[in-house]
Amino acid sequence: MTFALGPKAIAAGYRLDARESVGSTNAEALAAARTGDAGRLWVVSDHQSAGKGRRNSAWQTPRGNLAATILSVVPVKPETAATLGFVAGLCLDEAVRKVAPVAPERLRLKWPNDVLLDGRKLAGILLEAEIRGDGRVAVAVGIGVNVVGAPAGLPYPAMALADLGIAVTAADLFLPLAEAWAGVAAAWDEGRGFPALRRVWLERAAGIGKPVSVRVGRDVLSGTFETIDGEGRLVIRAADGGERTISAGEVHLGGAATAR
Repeated sequence: MTFALGPKAIAAGYRLDARESVGSTNAEALAAARTGDAGRLWVVSDHQSAGKGRRNSAWQTPRGNLAATILSVVPVKPETAATLGFVAGLCLDEAVRKVAPVAPERLRLKWPNDVLLDGRKLAGILLEAEIRGDGRVAVAVGIGVNVVGAPAGLPYPAMALADLGIAVTAADLFLPLAEAWAGVAAAWDEGRGFPALRRVWLERAAGIGKPVSVRVGRDVLSGTFETIDGEGRLVIRAADGGERTISAGEVHLGGAATAR
């Protein structure tokens, strides 16, 4: 499979490290950062054997799915760097719209880092970061898309583009993804442009104004999904009328989470 960068990404100085197979694109990107890579590096493959999902779970997918990581090295605080997850969500949304003939309302962004198609998980995003000696943050933004098949045995519904008869390849999807990243990351502007991107993300979000439950450690917080704040944190309205702000957690739309 031939992966390529488009003209916008090339003009913006992005580079490509395409692999026939890889253990983890995130791990390879962070390894590059430790050797002094300045960022704007895409590590991409259609076969990943040692990827990670939520809560460090193993994430192995069949050959033909997209595994891509963009390495960004930015002079910002870690909490600002974390908003690159929303950049990735918007870029994935844009890329899928370009290659898949689906109505826009069928695609939704789920806080913090999932893309849903018809309410089922199509793609996930995993951020891993390290602070370098010069104080800058190296962020590996890993993006996994179910192109030809979705993992089985998950505790939530998932799907692949192939399930809808959409015959695209990982390379077909990567090209518009990398082009979108060049534009949206420039608009993000080291976090200064996040307020505008936040408004766009909210327009495409799943579950706004509806019940939601979030598992945080051993606790489950339930309420109504109000918004995300200026740092990308989830804001829910509890039954007592109070607001709760959540930085990280496992989200269940419709309030389906249970305590463990």
